[in-house]
Amino acid sequence: MSDFATWMRAQGARTEAALEAALPSTDTIPYTLHEAMRYAVLGGGKRVRPLLVHAAGEVVGATPEACDAAACAVEMIHAYSLVHDDMPCMDDDDLRRGRPTVHKAYDEATALLVGDALQSQAFIVLAQTPALAAEARLKVVAELAVASGSIGMCGGQAIDLQNVGKAMTREALEGMHRMKTGALLRASVRMGALCGNIDQAGLVALDRYAAAVGLAFQVVDDILDVTADTATLGKTAGKDAANDKPTYVSLLGLDAARELAAQLRTDAHEALEGFGTRAGRLAELADLIVLRSN
Repeated sequence: MSDFATWMRAQGARTEAALEAALPSTDTIPYTLHEAMRYAVLGGGKRVRPLLVHAAGEVVGATPEACDAAACAVEMIHAYSLVHDDMPCMDDDDLRRGRPTVHKAYDEATALLVGDALQSQAFIVLAQTPALAAEARLKVVAELAVASGSIGMCGGQAIDLQNVGKAMTREALEGMHRMKTGALLRASVRMGALCGNIDQAGLVALDRYAAAVGLAFQVVDDILDVTADTATLGKTAGKDAANDKPTYVSLLGLDAARELAAQLRTDAHEALEGFGTRAGRLAELADLIVLRSN
């Protein structure tokens, strides 16, 4: 096992343990809601966002405990978005992370409440962590709130739904994906950086990196939707084409989409040059995001 694989496994285990502790217990009323929240979050997923938090934290000398809170919060927001995205009123999917989606495992009303509760729980975790000073806590809360709201993830999803079956320009498609997918990935990097000591120039450089990997993640998602199978993805393959959604593959073609992903990988690496070896994990995560198979 490579050093990077060992690091990812260790950080994944750390995040899983932190999430276990941060989520309400199934022994607490309302039992079913808390069980469904844990079903939505635990035991699956690539944990890319928590990995980005911890890798950015390494660049700025943040403590692992401070990064734990940010990692848990961003992963809860991500999980809530998936629960809602999978519902019949959105993308209407039956499979997520290789198992039934929350509205299938429970019911639609429970799935709606799971998303709502996870969103609140994310900010509870950040607000109550003793590992961050008050000023840093406020900045991290603001980052996550903006990234997950109407000018970030939710806004991107709204634009996506409005453009089903329509042609989009490359500029409009990029804008949508920088909101829908990129905003939360960007926030993961920025939150990790804000858990430690970072000057404005450093934050700008990390922002350039985050913008590149955030868009690359979506480009690769679009590619995998047409090249991978359901078993590999852990979710329904070919869903974008079936729903007539605009994607980088439908707009540019498969080869050009792959070229774009490769260029974004290069852009991400170039943004990190000023940090030297401190940014090694971020560089490896850029490779993982672009070269992944699921």
